[in-house]
Amino acid sequence: MTLIKSISGIRGTIGGVPGENLTPLDAVKFAAAYGTWLSDYRGRDKLQVVIGRDARLSGAMIQQLVVSTLLGMGIDVIDLGLSTTPTVEIAVPLEKADGGIILTASHNPKQWNALKLLNERGEFLNALEGARILEIAEGEQFSFAPVDALGEHKINDAYLDIHVDEVLGLELVDAEAIKPRKFKVVVDGVCSTGGIAIPKLLDALGVNVVKLYCEPTGHFPHNPEPLREHLGAICRKVVEAGADFGIVVDPDVDRLAFIDEKGEMFGEEYTLVACADYVLGKTPGNTVSNLSSTRALRDVTEKHGGAYRAAAVGEVNVVSAMKDSNAVIGGEGNGGIIYPASHYGRDALVGTALFLMLLTERGGTVSQLRKSYPAYFMSKKKIELTPELDVDALLEKLTLKHQKEEHSTVDGLKIDFPDSWVHLRKSNTEPIIRIYTEAQSQQGADDLADRFIGEISGLAGL
Repeated sequence: MTLIKSISGIRGTIGGVPGENLTPLDAVKFAAAYGTWLSDYRGRDKLQVVIGRDARLSGAMIQQLVVSTLLGMGIDVIDLGLSTTPTVEIAVPLEKADGGIILTASHNPKQWNALKLLNERGEFLNALEGARILEIAEGEQFSFAPVDALGEHKINDAYLDIHVDEVLGLELVDAEAIKPRKFKVVVDGVCSTGGIAIPKLLDALGVNVVKLYCEPTGHFPHNPEPLREHLGAICRKVVEAGADFGIVVDPDVDRLAFIDEKGEMFGEEYTLVACADYVLGKTPGNTVSNLSSTRALRDVTEKHGGAYRAAAVGEVNVVSAMKDSNAVIGGEGNGGIIYPASHYGRDALVGTALFLMLLTERGGTVSQLRKSYPAYFMSKKKIELTPELDVDALLEKLTLKHQKEEHSTVDGLKIDFPDSWVHLRKSNTEPIIRIYTEAQSQQGADDLADRFIGEISGLAGL
């Protein structure tokens, strides 16, 4: 199976051989490395860490291992139990903790799990910090506390409710305005913690909730990545129930997608566009998304008089660019909403509340709202290369070839044409180039991707 060690954490499949899979030994080793780094980073011996997990089957086991490891290092643990990624992110600063660990493999299937690491602000670690933790883990550069200095385990299972209250307290969220609309919404919680958290929020907003896969059993009923091809059940359920729309989240509830009243995808890329449209209408300012996200966010931002900026792919890069440009909202085209008035992390609860406020103000249906935005279509393809090829040199040749076009080399190569764009990124684990395109028709996006597959093949001599 697989174990992936990267600057953003450790992720792998459960079972098998240590060092090749996410086994109990790997979980302990990586948790100890994080504890060691955190002690150096914070400059003190007595530390406090918040831990939460999604509902996947291995979650309780991994949680016990990680908690016990930190206690053995003399670190106090605030254990949220079943939680969401954004819930842990808001809990860290509220608890004045030194860091946090989220046990989730996000949109990966049930055999996967991961440790995602946070700093004292409840934000993901940067590349240098992640690299140092990997170094500590590889060298096993850690020691454990004597018996009189073991950490204390504290359980706090109130944080999903606290998270809902935090969302309700946002200046741009008005529950009393939403309630008269009497929305009816189907929620697909993919049998994880979104099935608890999202209905809690909707209940507080006076929404009639129809639950689908909301029991947190960890037995995901479909591929948990919220893409069109995985969401046939909720698309049908929205129509059958006569609902206003549907909500889909991934297992750790940091990605958000909507289904319109006709059972059609609103478009994961347009989750951020709609939420930004609402926020910018109230608090004009700048926005950020990553280089592979839809151009529609730029269009909506400029319509409101703001400036749009594209960051390298990855949440930590988007957050850094948002801080640099004082963005009022940002995120990623995979349905990740980052709203600084709440916190600097992708949050499906915040996105849900902002979307409901937009619908309340605009009136009409979700499908009508979608038609009000610029129509763009995306294509995502890849080209496999031979292992001996120098992918960086190949991208440099493409950059030179298109140097007269508007382009960026911040993250691979992105070329902006008047009515379309292409983003080329090399994989760090295999000899492939991923090709993302967007155009004003699906055929146009597919044709642009095929064009660059041809250009790459020609330059590579394939």
